[in-house]
Amino acid sequence: MTKFQLIFTGIFGVFIFVGVIIFATGNLGGGGDSVANVVVWGFVPNAIMEEVIETAGVKESKTVKVEYVQKDKATFDQEFINALASGIGPDLFFLSQDSILKYRDKIYTIPYSAISERTFKDTFVEAGELYLSTQGVLAVPFTIDPMVMYWNRTIFSNAGISTPPKTWGEFYDLTKTLTQKDGALNIKQSAIAMGGYNNVTHATEILSILIMQAGGYPSLRQGDVIQSTLNNSFSASITPANTALSFYTEFSNPAKPFYSWNPSLPTSKNHFISGDLATYFGFASEVADIQAKNPNLNFNVAKMPQSIGAEKIITFGALNALAVTKNSQKKAGAIEVAMALVGKPALAVLLEYTKLPPVRRDMLAVRPTDPYMSVFFESAIQAQAWLMPDRPSANTIFKDMIESVTGGRKNISESVGKASGELDLLFKKI
Repeated sequence: MTKFQLIFTGIFGVFIFVGVIIFATGNLGGGGDSVANVVVWGFVPNAIMEEVIETAGVKESKTVKVEYVQKDKATFDQEFINALASGIGPDLFFLSQDSILKYRDKIYTIPYSAISERTFKDTFVEAGELYLSTQGVLAVPFTIDPMVMYWNRTIFSNAGISTPPKTWGEFYDLTKTLTQKDGALNIKQSAIAMGGYNNVTHATEILSILIMQAGGYPSLRQGDVIQSTLNNSFSASITPANTALSFYTEFSNPAKPFYSWNPSLPTSKNHFISGDLATYFGFASEVADIQAKNPNLNFNVAKMPQSIGAEKIITFGALNALAVTKNSQKKAGAIEVAMALVGKPALAVLLEYTKLPPVRRDMLAVRPTDPYMSVFFESAIQAQAWLMPDRPSANTIFKDMIESVTGGRKNISESVGKASGELDLLFKKI
């Protein structure tokens, strides 16, 4: 199909969808205007988002007019709360998966009579199902940023190793070959950055991946109740969180033969960029930053290592979705805009600029020839995430869980149990 045909088909589908919405839920508000002026707050740069909106056909149509406002993630929370309190908040806003619970009472839930659970699951990646509730759809997935493994080709080739590790168990031998120490046993080159928190970039996500690969989840939702499952065995002989935490902390233990990391080293990302870390676990979106900071770095990307014998291949995915504000007076228009923005034509433009994999399954089915993008596409399909009470609290709990073991204050089981209890207390407050 031509680009024009794709756009026309997408827009026609949106009109049908919004018609169903209005029929199912009644008048969702248009402020009395024939054209709904929909304000969208998001994190994508203005220039990119303007083209996405234009391609989606909702920049200025017969039913909607879109005003996009780029926001800084660092100040978004305060601006959003203040705007809602003043009655001037956005009609549509970017909702990350780690903010779902924090903003749950500020989101308009799109009923399943308008978009079925089956349609949602058939359309979007599995990680996006965090935006489903018992009542309907909380937000429509817009972007996904999966975690991958960056590996230093020079370090591997100097050691005579041709391929990066595919399983975590391979790091036990790799650390003996790739980790280098000076005469005073100070680490100069590391095989893997794991064991600490403050200088391990994305430590919460890495430990989450290990837990999920071991067969567990940090939290699960049953109906409308969210509970911590860190202390749940999931029918395994050893609690998955215990297995994950034990493995994670081993690499910072000087008494172990695979000791490879300590708190005195730079952050794992900077250590990799400087050429002194063999493997770095980061998001797909970081590739451009790594290239810019060290154009001479000889690196490649690969899928995240997996646990041997695991039933499911898993990595972590950071998502942003389009959520309708509960107090918006233009809900029908906001839904129309959201559905147009997650159409194939609009997401194709977003992909072109961001180089991030799309959230749609039908688009992920067509694999790109670019070597980086092929890994990103496959990782997006296999990405998972979990519901957090909020990001800062989750980070604090995971930090304490790790450091209580590495600092010798608690054993593995005690640390996991304490973290699980703290998560549960926060979930009960929500």
